[in-house]
This record gives sequence, structure tokens and C-alpha cells, in this order.
Amino acid sequence: MTSSLNPGEGGARRGRRGPRLDDRTTTAIQSAFFEELAAVGYGRLSVDSIVKRAAVSKAAVYRRWPSKADMMAAMIAEVATGTVDMPDTGSLRGDLVAFFTATYDGMRHPLAARIIPAILSEAGRDDALAATLRETVEAPRRAQAEGMLRRAIERAELPADCDLDLALDHMIGTLYFRVLVRREELDRPAIQRLTDGTIAALAATRLPRSSV
Repeated sequence: MTSSLNPGEGGARRGRRGPRLDDRTTTAIQSAFFEELAAVGYGRLSVDSIVKRAAVSKAAVYRRWPSKADMMAAMIAEVATGTVDMPDTGSLRGDLVAFFTATYDGMRHPLAARIIPAILSEAGRDDALAATLRETVEAPRRAQAEGMLRRAIERAELPADCDLDLALDHMIGTLYFRVLVRREELDRPAIQRLTDGTIAALAATRLPRSSV
């Protein structure tokens, strides 16, 4: 989560029912949503508190999202899939260094550092939220990352029988564990070491012979 936590202003876009919506109002609602989420967590988050913080009407919120859950899904998905590109530097190592660096920077954003643990904690108690996050955040992010690994296979940097599903767990899970669970700070040398270790793990992550 990086720049989308502070969305841009100006212009207008079309709402769910057709009318043009003022982007400045949308920006105010988005900012209020993330600030409230960071302050009280998803369970205590309410449309009333968002409306009060954003200084907008409830109608302005419901013209954009029919419920708190829909608002959560849309905003988290936009942030998660729109702020960290899957680079194509021409090499797997270059791609991973760029990806890890951008993802780490996003996770260290002051709001993101408070929001991500709260969301994951709530998803552990709320099956519907967990399903929404898998559909709107995890699936698109894994699809993006899979493209990076497939390019590496085409360049013969990874074996043709690389287990992509397990490789994605290695690629994404290690960084998240070190930042969110161990709360480590990663400088450039640390990211480079993480990259080298990840490449070694990916190269060894192969499908069973019966699956090839």
C-alpha cells in the first residue's frame, strides 16, 4: 500500500447508478476510510464514522459502495493491485529486487503498517472478509506475480517444471513474514540477500514427476 492511500484529486467518474461522481468527494471518503480503519480496525469501522471524518453525506458513500464490506473490498483491492508493479527488468533477479523493494516500501507506509495487521487479524475471524480478500486481493496479486515467474521460465532462469503455486508462496510469503511478523527493517543489502535466497528456493521448487 503506497500512493493509493492518498488518492489524487480532481475530475469526476461515473457512479454505480450512472451519475457522474466528484473525484474530490471520492478521495475524501477513501482517505477517511483508511484513517478510520487504522484507528479502530475493521470490526469497529462504521459508515457513520467515515462520513463524519470525510465531512460528506451518507448518500455520497452509498452512491459509490452499497455496504461497508463492498467499500472495504474495492479500496483494499485497488491499493493492493494498483500500487506495486510487477516489473520486467529482463532478469529474474532484477525483477525480484524491484518487486521486493516496492512492496517493502508500501508495507512500511505509516497507515499500511497499521492497516495490514488489522485486516489480516479480522479476516481470521470473519470468513466472508477472508473470502473477499482472497478474491479481490490475493488472486489478482498472485496472477501478476505468476507472470514474472513465467518470464523467468521462458528465459531459462527457472526450470520448466517449476511449481508456480508453491514458488509464489516462497516469493511473497517470506517478505510478508519478515516484515509483518518479525517486523524487520530491510535495507538494500538485506533485500538483495532475500532475493538471492528466494531465487535458490524457486529453482528448487519443482512439480512432482507425475505432474509434469
